[in-house]
Amino acid sequence: MTPQIVDSHTHLDFPDFDGELDEVIARARTAGVTRMVTICTRLKHEPRVRAIAERFEGVFYAAGTHPMSAAEEPLATVAGLIDLARHPKFVGIGETGLDYHYTADSAAVQQESLRIHIEAARQTGLPLIIHARAADEDMARILTEEYRAGAYSCVMHCFSSGAALAQAALDLGFYLSVSGIAAFPKSQELREIFAAAPVERILVETDAPYLAPPPHRGRRNEPAYTALTAKAVAPVWDMTFADFARQTSANFDRLFTRASVSQGAA
Repeated sequence: MTPQIVDSHTHLDFPDFDGELDEVIARARTAGVTRMVTICTRLKHEPRVRAIAERFEGVFYAAGTHPMSAAEEPLATVAGLIDLARHPKFVGIGETGLDYHYTADSAAVQQESLRIHIEAARQTGLPLIIHARAADEDMARILTEEYRAGAYSCVMHCFSSGAALAQAALDLGFYLSVSGIAAFPKSQELREIFAAAPVERILVETDAPYLAPPPHRGRRNEPAYTALTAKAVAPVWDMTFADFARQTSANFDRLFTRASVSQGAA
């Protein structure tokens, strides 16, 4: 049997998948990707992301304001995020976070937005989904400050930051998510960071339509390729693909409890 695995972060509402969702979902299932979380990055698009989750079995969703859009979009509210979280297929808060690579000029509003999302995660009990780029020190500081103010759960999505941020997240009990970046030949330093993390804290994702793993690098990514990334990185933990798929699926269930197999999501 094909090992089952979860794509913990994808963007099925993006125009890259227009008119092809049925085929994309079918290919994912053939590859063993029976569950996935499609992420809303601008709250005004939440209705269309929710509709995709409602349409397909095994597809769940999360919503928040992406840090690169924080200065362009109305500031999210804790109450608004809590209201969205009432939907049974809504499984996480975000993605949110900090991105100073292209949008450092909006650092202040990004930080304000991040803290709002953290409070919503804290109050709902749903995991926070973090995007971090070129902001390691501020990210580690804010996550730690907020955790001391009240516990919450979190995944560092598409983790490609430094070892210090990885350790800060792990020290808080958070999870790191592996994307196709870790399968690139020149990503040895990133693989070493992952190797230092307990496999019980690892998730797998595509971030589709971006960051396709080899042999599809440079082309559109899709949820089926979760299996390719998992096969490429399983040796980091000296595991077979089947064992790694089983472990990361169990990790997903532990963090994303609403989407867990025990809730009838399979």
